[in-house]
Amino acid sequence: MLLVTDKGIRGLGLTKNLEEKIVSAGLELCVYDGTVANPTTQNVEEALSLYHKNACDCIVAFGGGSAMDCAKATGARVAKPKKSLNKMKGVLKVRKKIPLLIAIPTTAGTGSETTLAAVIVDSETRHKYAINDFPLIPSYALLDANLTVGLPKSITATTGMDALTHAVEAYIGRSTTKQTRQNALDAVKLIFENLENAYVDGKNLAARENMLKASYLAGLAFTQSYVGYVHAIAHSLGGKYNIAHGLANAVILPYVLKKYGKKIYKKLWKMGIFAGLFDKETPVEVGARLFIQKIEDMNANMNIGTKIEEIKEADIKEMAKIAEKEANPLYPVPVLFTAEQLEEIYLEVKNGH
Repeated sequence: MLLVTDKGIRGLGLTKNLEEKIVSAGLELCVYDGTVANPTTQNVEEALSLYHKNACDCIVAFGGGSAMDCAKATGARVAKPKKSLNKMKGVLKVRKKIPLLIAIPTTAGTGSETTLAAVIVDSETRHKYAINDFPLIPSYALLDANLTVGLPKSITATTGMDALTHAVEAYIGRSTTKQTRQNALDAVKLIFENLENAYVDGKNLAARENMLKASYLAGLAFTQSYVGYVHAIAHSLGGKYNIAHGLANAVILPYVLKKYGKKIYKKLWKMGIFAGLFDKETPVEVGARLFIQKIEDMNANMNIGTKIEEIKEADIKEMAKIAEKEANPLYPVPVLFTAEQLEEIYLEVKNGH
């Protein structure tokens, strides 16, 4: 059995109990703890080497989205040994059963324990891309709120906003179903009701449990209905500057929602009503703006900034082209943006207005 995690989580002793129980059950265990934020192709190849060297037959992902993405991509490489990860990017390029995969999230954000996506950074080019295929959905997911109790405030905040981004983008997209819409609505409500409580009091187990549930529901929603330009932009920033994905999504989300404009007002209004932010008597446009304002208020209350200063103007044109290519036609976005329009968003995110 291969356990995929990172040095920070293992160093805190979070994997100790699991490791001991696996060994005491008479199972052979090897651990790959080299996963980095925005996991790389090098990470995957290192984990793959361990998998084969120790004759493993299953994988356990323990950690945040990075550990789960690394584990999924490792499984894909086991299933398709002659195919590089780059050749598997996009949709339905794995198409072969991967080893048994068990996902144990330690953050309430990515929802990766239930999705078909693995997001990887090319170690040489720093291009960040998604691999999307049904075999990557973990066979089992174990949600234990106790594992999230010790999360730092900043991680609680940004991973929670990551989950909100998943739910919102899944709901406002143009490829939804009744079930994905309901999952997204339930996730949005849980996040608005619980995220700031979990941030203020990290030992609030009820809030932690609800955030794990919200993350899971948001994952169910977007693995079927996909995401949008927030993620396309965030992926480019993660690849170029190693910006944490949750942080990027949190900052970018209000900018993109405003850019979509009237096309999404009705859907934002519906989410706001369901979440209890206002009542049905509130005009649609007013409610939509209140919904976006609530996101900005949550960011402010959790010390998430309004800009990403690492963005270099010289890189914007290239990143905008990458984001435009990722989103269209992969994501069923409510409004199509040109690369030039995306450049404007990058500048807004860089400058904070």
